[in-house]
Amino acid sequence: MRKYVLASVLFLICILSGCGDPIQDDLLNYVNEEMPAIGKEESTIIEKYENVTGSNYTDDQTLYDALKVEIIPSYNEFIKELEAVEIDTDELRKLHENFIEAANIQASAFLLIVSAIENQDSTMINEANEKLNTARKMMRDYTNDVEKLAKKHDVKLEKK
Repeated sequence: MRKYVLASVLFLICILSGCGDPIQDDLLNYVNEEMPAIGKEESTIIEKYENVTGSNYTDDQTLYDALKVEIIPSYNEFIKELEAVEIDTDELRKLHENFIEAANIQASAFLLIVSAIENQDSTMINEANEKLNTARKMMRDYTNDVEKLAKKHDVKLEKK
């Protein structure tokens, strides 16, 4: 009888604390343990890219050197780390795979910009910009989908 009561109490504690939801547990690990350092790394790389593009653009050679020396090698390492993230649940894994796909599209855009500069081909620049836009949209969708999954599984995410 005592074992039955103890088991019932443990079961209730599990239910109340959410330990019966593998997606919740996986999501908590994902957003608290797996992704913060990787996300910070990506932000640093994108900041380096933004420092040589848009209103910060100075010339093709500066952009080319930044892409070849720093941005592309760092972004390739970022993708490797992203691919190494272990996820237990199919629902979260699908979202993470979408993020990996977006990162790969962005990486291919960086490579295309390098080729465009080497070949002085403005058509390739336009194609690279389309890829960057696609990747950004996919990353926004990924963020929204993670937020929806978190809400569905009662995980509160901090806005940064």
